Amino acid sequence: QEQLVESGGGLVQAGGSLRLSCAASGRTFGDYAMGWFRQAPGKEREFVAGISWDGTRTYYGDSVKGRFTISRDNAKNTMYLQIYNLKPEDTAVYYCAVDFELEGSDLEIDYDYWGQGTQVTVSS
Repeated sequence: QEQLVESGGGLVQAGGSLRLSCAASGRTFGDYAMGWFRQAPGKEREFVAGISWDGTRTYYGDSVKGRFTISRDNAKNTMYLQIYNLKPEDTAVYYCAVDFELEGSDLEIDYDYWGQGTQVTVSS
């Protein structure tokens, strides 16, 4: 059974850093683009970052450019999101997802499979 499991979330002070992981199982996701989204309380889910199937192309939402870095290790079937200089407005549930295409998208509707999410809470 295909599964995406996020980890690495938690409570952190503003200015701190976190690395989120997304472990895939049940299928070789290395053939597909993947991405991170987040959803804050009372808000719609927002695109954070995306990465092509081979990791050579990355793209980011405007609100996180310069502070977030997406990467992947296909040998480990795992994707990462490194977050620097966390801000209270980064508080959200972070979801990883896979787009069964090579290049990916910043549109939620294009993603085919989702994890359950990991909570990130940033205190001021």
